[in-house]
Amino acid sequence: MALQVELVSPERILYSGEADMVIARTVGGGDIAFLPGHAPFVGALEIATVTIRSGGGDELVAVHGGFVEVSGDTVTILSDVAELASQIDVERARQSKDEAERRLQSDHDAEAEGAVRRAHVRLAAAGGVTAATH
Repeated sequence: MALQVELVSPERILYSGEADMVIARTVGGGDIAFLPGHAPFVGALEIATVTIRSGGGDELVAVHGGFVEVSGDTVTILSDVAELASQIDVERARQSKDEAERRLQSDHDAEAEGAVRRAHVRLAAAGGVTAATH
């Protein structure tokens, strides 16, 4: 038995298919893994990577907040901004990270911290660096 996974952003459906497991990081709850038969669940997502695991391997997704819902054997992820690892331009993501870190050094505020976290998550999803929280 498999999970049906739907990953949706306002612009489009990023992923629709079956998976053996979905791993996401929720606000205040840490990482949670969803398997077939999981109890119903609704949670807010952190800025982090989501792993969609199937027999064909892992699909990593950079998710910049949003919500996850599990109902029956369906996992629905709704995010304002999400990017599949295969669609991330690593060089552009590195430039964004460097710019965000420079901005954080001169203007240490929540917006600058969020920009750094988003840049690190994009690179982690793309395999460029390990995600870090600041």
